[in-house]
Amino acid sequence: MRRFTWLTALLLALFCSQTPQAYSQAKKDDRSTPKASESPKPANIDHNGILILIRSTLLALDHANKTGDYSVLRELGAPEFKTNNPARLAEAFAKLRNEEVDLSGVAVLEPQLTLMPQIEANGMLHMAGFFPSAAMQLNFEFAFAPVDRQWKISGMSVKLGASTPSAPDSPSPVAPAPAQEKPEAPAAAITTKHQAKKK
Repeated sequence: MRRFTWLTALLLALFCSQTPQAYSQAKKDDRSTPKASESPKPANIDHNGILILIRSTLLALDHANKTGDYSVLRELGAPEFKTNNPARLAEAFAKLRNEEVDLSGVAVLEPQLTLMPQIEANGMLHMAGFFPSAAMQLNFEFAFAPVDRQWKISGMSVKLGASTPSAPDSPSPVAPAPAQEKPEAPAAAITTKHQAKKK
C-alpha cells in the first residue's frame, strides 16, 4: 500500500508538471486547425438584403471615385476597414477613378453571384460575383463584418473585365460636331467616360 501511494504521488506530480504545457499546446493546436463545424455556412439573408449590401457598397465607391473623397466610404466600414485612411483608399481605387468608370448602373443591374453569401469561420459575411453589362463586366468580392447589428464592409475587391468578345469597330460616318455638349442620360450599364464618348 505504501509503495502504491508513493507511486501514485510520483505520477500525479509528473502529470501536474506536464499539464500546463500540454494544455497550452493543445489550445494552440485547436486554434490553428479549423474544425469541421467552422466551415463556411450559407448566410441567412434574403435576396433583397444581399442586393442592398452589394449596391450600397458599390454606389459608395462610385461616389468616392467621382468626388475624390474616400472619407465617407471609410466611415461606412468596419473597424478593420477604417485602418485604411482616405488617401490609402484613393490609392487602392486609383485605376477605376483614373479610367472614370461609372458604376451608377449597379443601381438597376442585377448582380450574378459566383460565391453565394456565406458566413466564414471568423464570422465574416463573404460573397463574390459580377454585374454583366453590354459595355463592361464589373467583378466584385466583398467581406462584411458584423458591427452593432449591421453588416459593415471589411474588405473589397472591384475590377473591370470584358463582358463578351466583341467584333471589331466598323467605320462610322462622320457626324457634324454639336454646338454644345449635352449631358449623357444615366445608363443602365457600367461604362468608362471613354466608352460614353464613342456613342
